[in-house]
Amino acid sequence: MQATNDGKATLRKAFKRLEQEVPERAGYWIRNLRHPRAIWIRIPVALLLVLGGIFSFLPVLGIWMLPLGLLLIASDVPVLRMPMARFTLWAMNRWVAVKQRLPGSRAPS
Repeated sequence: MQATNDGKATLRKAFKRLEQEVPERAGYWIRNLRHPRAIWIRIPVALLLVLGGIFSFLPVLGIWMLPLGLLLIASDVPVLRMPMARFTLWAMNRWVAVKQRLPGSRAPS
């Protein structure tokens, strides 16, 4: 069984799925941070998100920051690619399932 380019394809799929589910402006920033030339911005932003996720008990910061930071780091750390991609796809599937159960939500076309 061959790994799909160290999980790059799966990670790319996870990012695309995340970009579809977040607000348009957030998706724009995620797309820009994924660009290969954005490594000098991506790494510090990812580390700040992880740090913010660790201190999620403080106001303004949230636990949502931790997986997003790890997902951004996974772009540059091959060992994290597949686990973070799988986690993100799983979380997006769960999120869509929860959204569909909310009152007033429409079934996907």
